[in-house]
Amino acid sequence: MTNSAKRKITVAVTGLNAVDSPGPGVAVIRGIRDCEDFDVRIIGLSYESLEPGIYMEGIADKVYQIPYPAAGTETLLSRIEYIHAIEKIDVIIPNFDAELHNFIKISPLLKEFGIATFLPTNEQFESRDKVNLFKFGEKHGFLIPKDKTIYDLSELPAVAKDFGYPLVVKGKYYEATVAYTLEQAQKAFHKLNAKWGLPIIVQEFISGTEVNIAALGDGEGNTISAIPMRKLFITDKGKAWAGITLEEQSLIDLAEKFISATKWKGGFEIEIMRTQDGKPYIMEVNPRFPAWIYLTVGAGQNQPASLVKLALGEKVEPYTSYAVGKLFIRYAWDLITDVSEFQKISAFGEL
Repeated sequence: MTNSAKRKITVAVTGLNAVDSPGPGVAVIRGIRDCEDFDVRIIGLSYESLEPGIYMEGIADKVYQIPYPAAGTETLLSRIEYIHAIEKIDVIIPNFDAELHNFIKISPLLKEFGIATFLPTNEQFESRDKVNLFKFGEKHGFLIPKDKTIYDLSELPAVAKDFGYPLVVKGKYYEATVAYTLEQAQKAFHKLNAKWGLPIIVQEFISGTEVNIAALGDGEGNTISAIPMRKLFITDKGKAWAGITLEEQSLIDLAEKFISATKWKGGFEIEIMRTQDGKPYIMEVNPRFPAWIYLTVGAGQNQPASLVKLALGEKVEPYTSYAVGKLFIRYAWDLITDVSEFQKISAFGEL
């Protein structure tokens, strides 16, 4: 496509916190910018003034702060309406679990403004929630570890006795801790409760090799893209710092089965623990792109750009191949900026 034929669009993206537990925003933006079909202006939407993606050259053309999810849908909608009046946003891509409920709720109103989204329905979003995942697995024939949702510390000993040690203690949005004793499990409960609130999910521990799948569904049960990745280096927070694409049809089949069962609309990630005998246990389904999503671009399936096209109502043909053995390695980089930049975003909520 020639430069003159490129479609001019403005895309707003959240998740600019490119730290040791990164959000997907920077990787999503890189994927969209790599697409030769767009002449794109990127609007970054940040929650904190020190999110690195705010200041990185070549990432966002303009950044606006938006209210935390706890502020509710009315406050969020009002802020987006203000930004849209200035920027004329075509598509918004939210990238955090905690914000998705609000964005799903206001998506019909955003559509009235002329802002497209490509998000799962509330029913789809709830079906893969950690508290509902085991029942979902039973219904559709997926292997899911046993779990128990608890609201009080006093419930923990009985669950631990039932599951045995080690067991996994999970926050309702993020983070998981493997506990080998009751004391460790109690400590994890307090930590996750303080950070993410109740409930806390206690899950049966499954030993094996961790594999992740990044995928994109068209909302009608069809798989546009699915790429499996094995983590090669994992941080102390459980995040992939390096990974490699795999050639495993069984994992792609699993993603296609999930999309077919849910008619999933949008991007998502399946976290799998594969046991020594080859059984794939679904540990979590994250309802948005993972932070390593740029690997799909490198492997030949640009999931972020494909999502933008779907949001704009374009027909996107499913990908049929990808490069196996493509490696990503994340790295830290000291970005130098001026305090005046930080002051602008802090004081005015724009940069």
